[in-house]
Amino acid sequence: MNDSAAAILEKRDGVAILTLNRPSALNAVNADLAGSVGAALEEIEQDDGIRACVVTGAGRAFCAGADLKAIAAGLDVGAPGHPEWGFAGLVEHEISKPLIAAVNGFALGGGTEIVLASDLAVLADDAALGLPEVKRGLFAAAAGLIRLPRQLPAKLAMEHALTGRPIAPAVAERYGLVNRVVPAAEVLDTALGLAAEIVANAPLAVRASKRLVRAATGAGTDWDRSVYALQEREMETVFSSADAREGATAFAEKRQPVWSGS
Repeated sequence: MNDSAAAILEKRDGVAILTLNRPSALNAVNADLAGSVGAALEEIEQDDGIRACVVTGAGRAFCAGADLKAIAAGLDVGAPGHPEWGFAGLVEHEISKPLIAAVNGFALGGGTEIVLASDLAVLADDAALGLPEVKRGLFAAAAGLIRLPRQLPAKLAMEHALTGRPIAPAVAERYGLVNRVVPAAEVLDTALGLAAEIVANAPLAVRASKRLVRAATGAGTDWDRSVYALQEREMETVFSSADAREGATAFAEKRQPVWSGS
């Protein structure tokens, strides 16, 4: 285990613990982190001794989303050579083994999109969820706007998508966006407890169950590739706009953005 790596992979009793490890940046995702997470998920998928994976964050945050300072500098924050893995090397990375998010703290933006991509989630009672990208001239393009209305009631999802307002832990639990809300000190142990229950079951049956649950809603699910076409078209327009550049620049300069609508 390399404690200096951007993501740390530990294997324990049939469970992989994958820790996002940029605590000084609130685990914001840059290319190094995305590549490390994606590679770890590939290793987990190929390791027959691992039957579930828990994803968590080092320090006081789970994941603060994309590294906006890197974006403002014109850097790519995707996993090098693997665009098919999606944001953080994870949100479009299909693996057969259950993925449990142990959300230990701040998880706005891309952090929430990691939660939405996970099969199960345990949330700290003081954690922050939400998709505030509209406040930065962007939108939640790591499938957040595809998955949120599938995991919250439609009008509630629309409200949070359009306002960028945080989603309170109690609301996330009430509507099933997360499985458990617990004190921060209990997040990882609670997630590991869920993983242990899964690992105790037959691995072929677990993987088949995951596939069937994901497929249950039929065509157009959040793992159906065709649903990403609109997202790609919108990204071409919005992410190359003047407002997108202004949003990232204003964040880096610690000021309020001035929108031009172009």
